[in-house]
Amino acid sequence: MKRMLSVLAALAIFAAPAVAQDNPMSFFITSVGSGDGANLGGLEGADAHCQALAEAAGGGSLDWHAYLSAMASDGGPAVNARDRIGSGPWHNADGVMVARDVAHLHTEDNGLGLENSLTENGDMVNGRGGASPLMHDILTGSELDGTLRPGSDDTTCSNWTNNGEGSALLGHHDRQGGGQNPNSWNSAHGSRGCSQDALVGTGGNGLFYCFATGSGQTPSPARP
Repeated sequence: MKRMLSVLAALAIFAAPAVAQDNPMSFFITSVGSGDGANLGGLEGADAHCQALAEAAGGGSLDWHAYLSAMASDGGPAVNARDRIGSGPWHNADGVMVARDVAHLHTEDNGLGLENSLTENGDMVNGRGGASPLMHDILTGSELDGTLRPGSDDTTCSNWTNNGEGSALLGHHDRQGGGQNPNSWNSAHGSRGCSQDALVGTGGNGLFYCFATGSGQTPSPARP
């Protein structure tokens, strides 16, 4: 009996890594921002930042996009964050599924929150009531459903190129705090400004969400 238990224990040890391999990381919060406030170099620069961080963490074989909305500009259409991230499912660095698909991601039942919204290195980001400084404000520029806010108001700090005056819509990765939608991971309230100091003063650090889109997938324009 002891021999059988030893064999079973050994099999369990060897089987454990297979679970993680079946669910490679396909979602994370950036461990660092641009360092220049909401000036991320536009969507292209934000995507490149996601890709670089993923590659450094061993996830560079996937295509990564930032969860950010953007206004129409230079003859191009507006873009919704929800349309940039592929179809899912998405797993964090620990292999935990945070959402099955785009619809599930934008419901109250998704798996996001302080413990599951990890960086590419598998670390938790400072949330309310935890370590200081507070960094739970995450750049999105998006409404609750992951779309760009309709109208003329800029909620994207000039399409992620502005580090001065203005405002960006922010989510709470820990799903608690203040604002119009305090429990929202993607649309809690606006920032005090677009500079690094303003983002830090609001309760963030210029961090944003990254999702693996799948090979060959490209961003879709905003729906009318």
